[in-house]
Amino acid sequence: MRWICVYCGSKEGVKPEYRQAAQQLGKTMVEQGLGLVYGGGSVGLMGAVSDAVLEAGGKVRGVIPRGLATKEAMHPGVEDMHVVTDMHARKALLQDLADVFVTLPGGFGTLEEIAEVLSWSQLGLHGKPIGLLNIAGYFDALVTFIGHAVGEGFIKSQYAELLLVNDRPEKLLTDLLNYELPAHHKFHANSPA
Repeated sequence: MRWICVYCGSKEGVKPEYRQAAQQLGKTMVEQGLGLVYGGGSVGLMGAVSDAVLEAGGKVRGVIPRGLATKEAMHPGVEDMHVVTDMHARKALLQDLADVFVTLPGGFGTLEEIAEVLSWSQLGLHGKPIGLLNIAGYFDALVTFIGHAVGEGFIKSQYAELLLVNDRPEKLLTDLLNYELPAHHKFHANSPA
């Protein structure tokens, strides 16, 4: 089984499209025989995607820091739940368990997670596909910023191309599962990550 790490918000946002896309992503993952790895929460888009996978009979792995593992926050339906010491351990384990990364709308934590996996890919620490589900144009400004950073000489265009962007869950998953690292990518198979 291939495991999709989904980074997303612990809130649902103001548009119903965010929750609908999270649910569609979860359902599509199960249809394609993919498992979910995520932050272990029961609320927001985290809850929406995990509920959709569980309701469709799929497999879910949660990773949550001890400080957030309360009855209110931790998903009670996820049997394969890893309670770790802190946020750093959470991110490291999520990255280790995942074969592919997908980012849905979220706040600062979500932005940190997607930036880290992109940075680690750029450094050659992993060769896993990375996608952005741009629901209702939520990430338009981020995509524009990345283009601006390329133009200003802070990001090489070859590294900007490591991020696949689509607004349809099914299409994004297909693109990610068929993705091959560019020949110029410097992934080091023996790297620690």
